[in-house]
Amino acid sequence: MENRQLGTGGLAVSAIGLGCMGISQAYGRRDDSESLATINRALDLGITFFDTADVYGAGHNEEFVGRALAGRRQQIVLASKCGFIWDENDKTQGLDGSPRHIAEACEASLRRLGVEVIDLYYLHRVDPQVPIEESIGAMSQLVAQGKVRFLGLSEVTAQTLRRAHAVHPITALQSEYSLWTREVEAEVLPACRELGIGFVPYSPLGRGFLTGQIKSPSDFAEDDMRRRIPRFQGENFQKNIELVRRVEQLAAAKDCTPAEFALAWVLAQGEDVVPIPGTKRRKYLEENIGALTVRLNADDLQKVAEILPPDAVAGARQTEKMLRMVNR
Repeated sequence: MENRQLGTGGLAVSAIGLGCMGISQAYGRRDDSESLATINRALDLGITFFDTADVYGAGHNEEFVGRALAGRRQQIVLASKCGFIWDENDKTQGLDGSPRHIAEACEASLRRLGVEVIDLYYLHRVDPQVPIEESIGAMSQLVAQGKVRFLGLSEVTAQTLRRAHAVHPITALQSEYSLWTREVEAEVLPACRELGIGFVPYSPLGRGFLTGQIKSPSDFAEDDMRRRIPRFQGENFQKNIELVRRVEQLAAAKDCTPAEFALAWVLAQGEDVVPIPGTKRRKYLEENIGALTVRLNADDLQKVAEILPPDAVAGARQTEKMLRMVNR
């Protein structure tokens, strides 16, 4: 397994990580048995970077990941997040980036994960009621206390990233990025490189759409979050299917699957980029790892630029509610 560095503080991780959210929520019903087998297979394949958050499944994800990785702690880099709050019915209520909440959330995450330290701890979303300097200041105290090794942010603007980095070194920024979600290229990625911050794309396969496995909105389970996202609805869905066909053509020319091609493209954006495709199925995990054998040259990248320009996709990438929480 190829390794990459996040930030300038010496955090080395596998070139592809495993996003664990789908184990607990968002993409249909849980399958704990297959999810456990998938995590074990990931370890066997050399994946060392595992990503979770306290809000995923209202704590279930951290508990599950913690149990699954028990006994393998020295082999892995464990990332989690704080900032969301939820009620007694496990329904997300909003954000809290206050120092008090961050301290309490970290203690709860350590307990659920069953570990003494979290390797990479992100502020999941910026609370507009709390200056970023206060949130990062509180998180820096967790580093000083030995409860967290490195700090990260998710879905922030370049300006916010700079303000945060001035308080305490930020090791990684996690935001959505793929062949069909490219807005970070304008300012955010350049800011990461200016400051020496690693970039961790989530949903690098376009929430599964770029794999070519989804043919119709009816392919989504009734409780699948993608049913609520404009990009997967009505005319937008039909227009975006055409983009997937272009990816399929590009993949065929490289003798790989669409998923492998889409991930290889993300990996080719720089040695400081570490995608975390999420899956709870071993077969998809193994396909994702196959992207590491696909090498895209300058001609390949030029073809992508020509037939899949950044503005080609139809529809918003998230629901209106979630869009209000990004790019802060």
